[in-house]
Order: sequence, then structure tokens, then C-alpha cells
Amino acid sequence: MNEEVNVTRDDLSWFAGLLQVHENPVFGFWALYAAVVITCILVFNLGFARKLPILKNVIVYAALLAGALPLTIFAIGMPIVESLLIAAAVLGTYKIRLRAHKKEQETEG
Repeated sequence: MNEEVNVTRDDLSWFAGLLQVHENPVFGFWALYAAVVITCILVFNLGFARKLPILKNVIVYAALLAGALPLTIFAIGMPIVESLLIAAAVLGTYKIRLRAHKKEQETEG
């Protein structure tokens, strides 16, 4: 019942391997959790955030923190953080282009 599981760097996602989850599981897991939370907040703010009252904002971020826990478990073996970084890049590019388009329309009109 007390079997040892050997996890190599090849079994991990790139970001989990970068944070060395296989060598120091406790620190690596919490560092990966922090990376997931930060990228989730970034994607949320770039793509979905609106001005909310403070209590609703607290509820949204509490749900985000709770939802990041299962994502972190998945992120050990799957490219969750990498996908969130790509989503942030796409949403950031969209925001920049949208701002430039609105600014261009204001100068024409």
C-alpha cells in the first residue's frame, strides 16, 4: 500500500517542470498555484472584467482562488499555465487593437 511514485520531468508540463514540482513537491505545487492564480487574474481582467461593486469583486476573486486549485492539479501534467499565457497574449492583442481602432474612429469623427 505504501508505494513510492517516481515522477520525472518528462511526466510534467513545461511550467511545472520549470518550477521543479518533481524535486520539491510542496513548494513546487504552491508556486504552480500562484502562477495559475496570476494568469487566471490576468486573463479575467483582459477579457471579462467589468467595474463591479467591491463585494461582488470579492466574491469573483474568491471563486477564482477556489477554482484555481483544481486547475493547479491539472497543471502538473497538462499545459494549463501555458494555455492561460497564450489566452492572455491573444486578449491583450485584441485590447490594444480595439483601443487603436476606437482612437482612430474618434479622430475621423
